[in-house]
Amino acid sequence: MTYVDMGTIAVERPTSKATTPARRRRVVGLGVLVLTLVAAGAVSLAVGARALSPGEVWHGLFAAPESDQRLTEIRLIVETVRVPRTVLAIVAGVALGVGGALIQGYTRNPIADTGLLGVNSGASFAVVTVIAVFGLSDPFQYIWFAFLGAAVAGVVVFGLASIGRGAGNPLTLALAGQGVTVFLAAMTTAIALSDQKSLNALRFWNAGSVAGVGFGVIWPVTGFIAAGLVLALITLPAINLLNLGDDVARGLGVNIALSRTIGIIAITLLAGAATAACGPIAFLGLMVAHVARYLTGPDYRWLVPYAGLLGAVVLLVCDIVGRLVVRPSELDAGVVVALLGAPFFAALVWRGKFKSA
Repeated sequence: MTYVDMGTIAVERPTSKATTPARRRRVVGLGVLVLTLVAAGAVSLAVGARALSPGEVWHGLFAAPESDQRLTEIRLIVETVRVPRTVLAIVAGVALGVGGALIQGYTRNPIADTGLLGVNSGASFAVVTVIAVFGLSDPFQYIWFAFLGAAVAGVVVFGLASIGRGAGNPLTLALAGQGVTVFLAAMTTAIALSDQKSLNALRFWNAGSVAGVGFGVIWPVTGFIAAGLVLALITLPAINLLNLGDDVARGLGVNIALSRTIGIIAITLLAGAATAACGPIAFLGLMVAHVARYLTGPDYRWLVPYAGLLGAVVLLVCDIVGRLVVRPSELDAGVVVALLGAPFFAALVWRGKFKSA
């Protein structure tokens, strides 16, 4: 063992022999997740109402335009339907997975999730409102209002949790989030019931789907998610220290207010962008954060990348399952995630596995 003197605190650091096996397992685990994601992406391009062979998928991706009507149809299916929904499932899954891990880390609340804390409902409320008031119909226009709704909801929840006698308490944060979520859900329903176009949009948002969204929406969303991921990576060392307690983190030089502000911005970008493109997808961030913690331990430098990859794999697999179980129709990915996430959540409660993040 070696010891590192950090002011008045001596921190015991294991030697490289002790850390190498754990690091190797984590690196191998990341590699396995990447390969699993690639395999799931390949399956996603092939399955659907019309199954495609690997050769047909290859043709749809790389072959030159053909005069043959059948091959032209295959290209259209792959390029305009399968590729966009696969890319969106991966991008949104990464965003929701990382957002779930971050919000659990910053709040030290093991049941925290972007959906449970009002960010998703805030985005949905904003979108339904602008459809009813301004008559917007282009999904590219929705994302700006979804970000605004997510940001306002996040600020309100954290603001309510930061005042009063229970300020900073994880339970207070959860209660504030649930209160804001219920209020926004009621307002969203009230607006939708008074406007047919908003009601149709609400059906999409409540289900949560990665289908029917083109690259005109995906590329801007990906840019905001990339910005959120950069902010998340910057704050990973601070999250580890914050989970030792605010006093310890402050003593080790962490600017707590700045760190949490950056974290809230990152979570808002990630969850707001994903919700803008897909609608609210509940339980995903909660599930993958717990699985990632089980695989990596509490170190957020590993936990967050694991959560992002797991989120992409789970959302993509759920979308594939939704295409297969009710063929030739489809079940929205958000519905499949909820069907998986609700029992997972109940199992965590039953087994008493809610540990501090």
